[in-house]
Amino acid sequence: MLTKSEKSFSIIFIILLVLEITTSSFESIANFNYVAKPALLISLILFFWKQGSHIEKKIKYMIFLALVFSLLGDILLMFVNQSANFFIGGLLAFLTAHIFYVLVFLKQRNRSKNPYYFIVLMLLYGIILYYFLKDGLGSMLIPVILYMAVILSMATTAFLRQGFVVKNSFILVFIGAILFMVSDSILALNKFYQPLPYSNFSIMFTYAFAQLCIVFGLLKQR
Repeated sequence: MLTKSEKSFSIIFIILLVLEITTSSFESIANFNYVAKPALLISLILFFWKQGSHIEKKIKYMIFLALVFSLLGDILLMFVNQSANFFIGGLLAFLTAHIFYVLVFLKQRNRSKNPYYFIVLMLLYGIILYYFLKDGLGSMLIPVILYMAVILSMATTAFLRQGFVVKNSFILVFIGAILFMVSDSILALNKFYQPLPYSNFSIMFTYAFAQLCIVFGLLKQR
């Protein structure tokens, strides 16, 4: 399923992920996280740009922007302890990244595929998640609901690629979209519901592999 270059990059990516999780988990080396965290997405952006020469120019730039706004979100969220504005900025950055992914997936959708049962499934997921979050949202109610709508739309549009793109591309992108949804859900529960054990690890692990799977999947669509 993976090419030689993808396998080689995966090793580098996993090493960077381990460094990110390690530096964010120990206070004594926490300052190194300011380098380790951005390095993860920067490496993915460089890999995508080098390997994506076959992708239609407009699509390539939208994927690039999705990754750049994700990187911006990562950077802003590193400073949430200094001001709540950094969390809002990070939320807006990731919201923009998701919108670019939605636009890319819509370009590759199977127009004959029925999305309704999957939309119902996503709505049920959103309702259950909202049930746990609602009491802790406060002034963040509308921004979080908007964000939830976009992330669920991203999962739905990733699902709609089935039958239009090659199988490997669909599987990887769909797995990535679901992992992204899981990562954001854990982050939201940890912030607005209650602190979760090993949340730092679970959020970064699912987020990193979400981005990796999406990029690998989009590169396979020729």
